[in-house]
Amino acid sequence: MKYIITGATGFIGGSLAKRLLSDKGNLVYCVDISIDRLKSFFFGFDNAVLIEADFAHYDRIAEIASPDIGVFYHFAWAGVFGDAFKDYTLQLNNAKASCDALMIAKKIGAKKFVFAATNNEIDARRFAYMDHFEPRFTNIYATAKLTSELMCKTLAFNYGIDYNAGMICMAYGEGNRSNMLANVLVNALNNGESPKLTEGNNLYDMIYIQEIVDAFIAIGNKGVPMKTYYVGHRKLLTFKEWVTIFRDVINPSVVLRFGEYKDTLNMDYSSVDLDALYLDTGFECSYPLEKGILNTARYLKEINKNG
Repeated sequence: MKYIITGATGFIGGSLAKRLLSDKGNLVYCVDISIDRLKSFFFGFDNAVLIEADFAHYDRIAEIASPDIGVFYHFAWAGVFGDAFKDYTLQLNNAKASCDALMIAKKIGAKKFVFAATNNEIDARRFAYMDHFEPRFTNIYATAKLTSELMCKTLAFNYGIDYNAGMICMAYGEGNRSNMLANVLVNALNNGESPKLTEGNNLYDMIYIQEIVDAFIAIGNKGVPMKTYYVGHRKLLTFKEWVTIFRDVINPSVVLRFGEYKDTLNMDYSSVDLDALYLDTGFECSYPLEKGILNTARYLKEINKNG
């Protein structure tokens, strides 16, 4: 089967690309902004076609890719944490690029377009109908993701392309070098530090990278057209429970300083069908939790050791 993946050297896009490339019967068009990074990342994969293209040059995808693409996965997104959340111009440009990617999928006749959404959209949807709310800057990022979803879904429907999205929660695992919360937590535990934490009573979810990859393969192969799926666990835990599990696996001697900050995030999962992905495709998180956490801890320890 033939695939296109944008953001192909990123944490999630890169992991999915390498999984698909491990099947020599697949051909994967790997799209990213640096040809040098693409060559390094996919060294040794003869069934990878490397396409250097930033958002402004997505037409290159249509010039190179064949017309019989099974799934077009769109993971490319500039600015997914930190101060980039405040940059509304950047986030709006991401939304435009997502629509551009879908139109490229239409141009080359891709059978399905799969968008990488975020669980932060849950709050963005809720805030849209509230007279008073106190959103974090993350809401700008989430609103751009939600905007991308709505516009891409509309374009896909009208142009006859199967569309799905996967709403990703907090991801962790090998290949993620960012300063996202999961890595900050794991690094602290690796170093024997006691992190300052919120009260931790709100529902939360964390998902290991290999499970995300499995979920998106399931969505690409079996997802019901026009549906957005929650990519995470069918049973949620509190933030306190998640952090405690990570602590117990990585460094049980560390004291967890819950309550240093008040809980502010209170995501309302009541509007999300946590079972839909399982019911439609058979996927559910099944990678051994302790193994995924230890893999991540070892990876970050090695990265920090080698600089």
